[in-house]
Amino acid sequence: MIKLSGVIITYNEERNIKNCLQSLINVVDEIIVVDSYSTDRTKAICESFNVTFIEQEFLGYVEQKNFALNKASNDYIVSLDGDESLSKELQNSIKALKANWVYDGYYCNRFNNFCGQWIKHSDWYPNRKLRVFDRRKATWKGINPHDNVILNDNSSSKTQLKGDILHITYQSYSEFNKKTEYFSTIASKAYFEEGKTSTIWKIFFNPAWAFFKAYFLRLGFLDGLNGFVICYQTANITFLKYLKLLELQKSKEE
Repeated sequence: MIKLSGVIITYNEERNIKNCLQSLINVVDEIIVVDSYSTDRTKAICESFNVTFIEQEFLGYVEQKNFALNKASNDYIVSLDGDESLSKELQNSIKALKANWVYDGYYCNRFNNFCGQWIKHSDWYPNRKLRVFDRRKATWKGINPHDNVILNDNSSSKTQLKGDILHITYQSYSEFNKKTEYFSTIASKAYFEEGKTSTIWKIFFNPAWAFFKAYFLRLGFLDGLNGFVICYQTANITFLKYLKLLELQKSKEE
């Protein structure tokens, strides 16, 4: 029988962290929370549960999650964000692994709630995430803020679990707008540091393609007004990312 560690990073998650912890408490053998010095009740809520609470200045999404990963006592990991929780079906799927762990990593579908509506199409569902894994065989990688668990080159075995990660995303349009601005800035800086470049062509074509793919090819229109808003912002964040990247390029040239 293997032991599982639940690993979470948080910052000002008082709205969601209780649901996150409650969904893990009967599934894993320990819970590690790495918090970026929240200014709300996140710490107090976490400390009302049996968790290991660690405060660490934010290092970047990829870096913070790898830091948290290294704080776990067990090699078998269930990784969540503070605004995510496990559905009952997924809880049962993960508990069954404790007696029958076969693969190096397990994918879970992420079901996103936007402004009170569960989004069933576009790029938002099934939104597969590798979140249950052997940390000896995987690590967090990606370009901030887009982080993903990637299996090592010699560890390619993976499968899909039944059940969903329930993700409470933006609960107002203004919150979505602020995050779009925030994430596009992080992404443009990360792209710049990676040596990626922007062009006028990318500024116009990439957002148009992002909208078309999400709204039409992935049926975002079936989610009504919120489906349109999500697909529009998918295009907008792409537009802003490449526009800000071009600005960084010009600043360097000057």
